[in-house]
Formats: sequence, structure tokens, C-alpha cells
Amino acid sequence: MATKQNWPVRLITAALWFGLWQGAHLLVYAAYGTDLLLPSPAAVLTRLAGLLGTAGFYATVLHTFVRIFSGFLLGTAAGLLLGAGTAFSPLLHHFFAPAMYAVKSTPVASFVILALVWIRGENLSVFIAFLMVLPVIWGGVHTGFCSADPRLLEMARVYRLPRWKQLRHIYLPAVLPHLLTGIRVGLGFSWKSGIAGEVLAIPRQAVGTELYNAKIYLDMPGLFAWTAVIILLSVLIEKGVLWLLPGRKKEENRAQAA
Repeated sequence: MATKQNWPVRLITAALWFGLWQGAHLLVYAAYGTDLLLPSPAAVLTRLAGLLGTAGFYATVLHTFVRIFSGFLLGTAAGLLLGAGTAFSPLLHHFFAPAMYAVKSTPVASFVILALVWIRGENLSVFIAFLMVLPVIWGGVHTGFCSADPRLLEMARVYRLPRWKQLRHIYLPAVLPHLLTGIRVGLGFSWKSGIAGEVLAIPRQAVGTELYNAKIYLDMPGLFAWTAVIILLSVLIEKGVLWLLPGRKKEENRAQAA
């Protein structure tokens, strides 16, 4: 049985990692005489506090969130429809499966470079996030529908259970665990790929643009601070979305029991 970590353990773990970071910073500084390669935790935290105190920071984060989350929602909706369609139609599955596997196997940078030819930089992260989450949700939904208990389906046909009741009581319980996993994985993929798209497209008011600028001007504390922002936002968005989903508590209990 898995147990939840308590706050003292988490704080001690965080302190150990910060201690390792500080030690690495001191070693690098002693070897090269500069903190340009690896800034100290204090410098990064100071820069992060400075970012949090500016209105432009929140506008930048909001623009990035809206773009990437829009792509995630579009990809999730398309994956749900496509996954259900391919589960019930072998012809659709044979047609769409190669494209889905190709998208999953192609590096994000390739899609970003190709998409820059046709799509404005402002909208590129929407498309990239959509493209990255689509095959993940499609695969989970398709697998979930196909894993529905055939004995329950046979019983539903014998008793002429309406389609919507079959969907609610047989298919939905089979699809939900796969969908939750797909959403969790897809959120991470869409967020990371969307930021990568912003780094290459350099739209106005974007987290990826701030990362690019920090790299260009060798602002290492800023680079680390924006990276920390990306990580924190990714965790918060995943927790928030999963908290809103139905059936999350059942899945969490099942994961803990495993």
C-alpha cells in the first residue's frame, strides 16, 4: 500500500536538492571563476521573486496558458471523437492509425519547423499542443472502448439496453481509466511541446520567448527562473485538470492500492 508523503519529508527532500544545487554552484564557481554557467539557488529565487512582482509576468503566463490549453482542449476533443470512431469502425482505424503513429514518432522540432511555413508564430503553440495531445488521447480512448467487457455487451444486446445506457454503464467505465492516463500524459506533452514551439516561433508575450531572450542575453538566473515557472505551471495545471475530472478519486485510490 502506497502512502502519501508528509510535509516534513517533502521539505527535507527539497532542502537536500537545494543543498546539492548550492554545492554544484560552488564547485563550478571555484573551477571557472564565474556563476554564468550555473547560478546559485539564491540568485534564481531572487530573480523569480522579481518576476512575480511584475504585471508583465502574469500577462506573459496567461497568454502562454491560453494558447497551449486551447490546443490541448482541441486535441482532447478530436481524440475523443476519433478514438470512439476508430473503435467502432475498423475501416476508420486502418485509415487513421498510421497518421497517429507517425505523429507520435516524429520529433516536436520537425513539426514546429514545418508548421512555421503555414502558421503564424502567435498560433503555432496552439497547433503544436493540439498535434501532440491528439494521438495520446486517441490511443487511450480507442483502447478503452475496445476493452469493454464483451459479456456485458452481449447481455446489453439480449436485454435491448439503449445505446446511451450502454455508453454510460459499460463503455464509460472502460474508457475512463485510459482517458485519465491519456490526459495526464497529454497535458505534459502539450505543455512542453507548446513551450518549445514558442521558443522557435518567438511570439509576443510568451514564456518560450522569455526563455529565448534569457538564453540570448546569457541571463542564467532568468533562464532558470522561467524554467521553474514552466515546471510549477505544468504541475498546477495537471493537478487542476485531473481534480475536475469525474472518477479521479477512484483512480487515485486504485493507483495507491497498487
